[in-house]
Amino acid sequence: MLIVSLVEARETGAVGGKAAGLGELVRLGERVPDGFVITTEAMRVGKQSRAAILDAYARLGGGTVAVRSSATAEDQADASFAGQYDSVLGVDGDDALLAAVGKCWASLHGERATAYRSARGLTHDGLHMAVVVQRMVDVEEAGVLFTADPVTGRRNAMLIESARGTGVVDGDADVRRGPAPGDLAAVGERVQRHRGVPQDIEWARDRDGTLWILQARDITTLFPLPPPTPDLRVYLEFGHVQGMLRPATPMGMSTLQRTVAAMVAAIGMRAEIVDIGGRLYGDLTDLARHPAARKRLVRLMAVDFGPRAQAAMEQVLADPRFAPDGRRAPRAAGTIGTAAKVAAGVLSALARPARAGERLFAAVERMRQESAGPADPRMLGPDGGDEAEAITWPIVAGVVASALPVPLLKGLATEAEIRAVLVGLPHNVTIEMDLALWQVAREAAPEHRALLLETPPAELARRYLAGELPSPGVEAFLAAYGHRGVAEADLGVPRWAEDPAPVFAALANLMRVQDPAQAPDERFRRAVEQGTAALEVLAGRVRWWSARGRLAVWLLRRARELAGLREVGKFAGLYRLRAVRERLLLIGGELVADGRLDEPGDVMFLTLDELGAIPVDDVEISSDPAATLAPTQYRGGGGGGRAKAAKFREIVAGRKAVHRSESRRRRVPVALLSDGTDVEATLPGDGGTLRGVGASAGRATGPARVVHDPATARIEPGEVLVAATTDPGWTPLFLTAAAIITETGAIMAHGPTVAREYGLPAVISVPRATERIATGQLVEVDGATGAVTLL
Repeated sequence: MLIVSLVEARETGAVGGKAAGLGELVRLGERVPDGFVITTEAMRVGKQSRAAILDAYARLGGGTVAVRSSATAEDQADASFAGQYDSVLGVDGDDALLAAVGKCWASLHGERATAYRSARGLTHDGLHMAVVVQRMVDVEEAGVLFTADPVTGRRNAMLIESARGTGVVDGDADVRRGPAPGDLAAVGERVQRHRGVPQDIEWARDRDGTLWILQARDITTLFPLPPPTPDLRVYLEFGHVQGMLRPATPMGMSTLQRTVAAMVAAIGMRAEIVDIGGRLYGDLTDLARHPAARKRLVRLMAVDFGPRAQAAMEQVLADPRFAPDGRRAPRAAGTIGTAAKVAAGVLSALARPARAGERLFAAVERMRQESAGPADPRMLGPDGGDEAEAITWPIVAGVVASALPVPLLKGLATEAEIRAVLVGLPHNVTIEMDLALWQVAREAAPEHRALLLETPPAELARRYLAGELPSPGVEAFLAAYGHRGVAEADLGVPRWAEDPAPVFAALANLMRVQDPAQAPDERFRRAVEQGTAALEVLAGRVRWWSARGRLAVWLLRRARELAGLREVGKFAGLYRLRAVRERLLLIGGELVADGRLDEPGDVMFLTLDELGAIPVDDVEISSDPAATLAPTQYRGGGGGGRAKAAKFREIVAGRKAVHRSESRRRRVPVALLSDGTDVEATLPGDGGTLRGVGASAGRATGPARVVHDPATARIEPGEVLVAATTDPGWTPLFLTAAAIITETGAIMAHGPTVAREYGLPAVISVPRATERIATGQLVEVDGATGAVTLL
């Protein structure tokens, strides 16, 4: 069929997304300009469809019409394609109509639409274009109605943008913004209620004041809502502490929730850990409303959450809706006992740091040996035994020894002078990993160097795993560090031993280092000298001033012995994570064999709780792919196993699609209210300047390299690495960078810590840095002041 009426427009494959949406509005009873749809079949037959098009135009009554593109890839749940395809207004006459239809068809593969699809990882194949022809409205005023605030994300705020004539969508008119009038608000409520998600609705009023609806589509940019709650609540994003802004897999989320809750409980607090958009958020509402806890909340966030999160929380605390209400702060049991245990462990480590380090590394080695093969997921539970204490207390002691000198030396030394002492620290496992990779690059045979520099990392990984690429250096490196990877805290993410492509990419980057002074081992050697010298200068200045000065110097000496251990706890935990992942993949293989999964890795799109119920033949599972499967309920016996298995695969496929969609999201709120408000979006703007927090002193100038995925990133020596966040899996890229800029982070987080070890200038918490800086753009980074200058 070449032509259908608007009321008949249903199937996206035949009429495209826009026409299907308009047909839905017509059937809902909304006032939509009359018209017809030229189906995708007409584009396939080309000129043979002309007669049918002109016949439909004549039946409409001819005259002035709007000719609007309606692609099959349009108005999708995660890609609106707004403005990417052509539409032509004010078309009058047969020849003009056919020309306008041809222009819409051509825009399917136009430069604008192609770039949009490429940026979102969408296919260019199998696409078709339908065209909507509608009566022109004699417009007096037009605009867009948003049933949720598209900037802040607040769901209970309905607003409009409007202008005289048709210029709002085209962007060439003076736009007025304000609340939605009654008739428009009623339309918005009806359409959103029908579709179940917030809408942006194009509308127009004619000269007689009649309201016409021109289009309605899902607002695709909103961050997902938190779970429903009876009161307004605030959530803080926890994932960026571990360098994770991309969504966790359901399996990773289920284990992370347990792990983070246990970590919070270990310091005597309790917080609900919530999955929002696949990201890990902590519910801080009770702390924010507690009269005493709220006074220290922002200060306690400094170490791990950073200034952006602190600014957002300050905004929350100033909101009268979060005024103190006398409630008790949530605390875990055994707080007094926990405090006594912490004090004893920390003091013991400070008193005998060498002995504490020996016990720590012995415990790590035992964990490595115990995790040598596939392991039961239950081993991921809280571990309060001797091994945990042997690892925990030296790390905490290092943190304490690094932090206390700041208040002790107030008025005697600046924070920058104290931070200068804490570089070039021994025992940092991430630094040791990076230097081991540098050694592999330096010792590579000439024929291997050429191969690594000229072959794509993914192909090198394929050859290596197939046994076609002998590389003793890489083999030894992966034996020691193959349990690591990017976003390594997520159990569902492959380790380097499974996919070594990022390792080969990093090796190629390292082989491009030509300046001996920029060699990573040389950088670290200089950092050791600088840190040691800075301590002696400080000691010589303050030791005779006061007892607190002498105590501060003693603590700094202990910090140089213990603070480098900060990465060891996570490093050791990753051994167990790898072992559990191996076991889960074996289970995934069994589920593939009995038809429940398509591939072993699909097991990572289940949760640990769900996995225990899968062997039952008749399992009831949620039909919502955007949610985790509902708590599993099942009935014994019964047939229908094959149908249930097919449904199970369908749900897992839906979750994978949601995960892919969320993985394309570049901005994740650091603080979120339960009504959808991105707290940071309500703060005053920065006036267009690029400023963050200096996290590693020094200045550097170089071309920017914006990186979203370190697995294939190429960082030339001297380039400035710009990323949303980093974790230890990113640090091999630091070895060739001139400086680091990130959108999130705290001074003591993984990335800044490693940057200081190498003497790399680093600026963190620069909002939207990956959007505002372009690859190749010359930038100057001042790691002391936090300034980023575009040159």
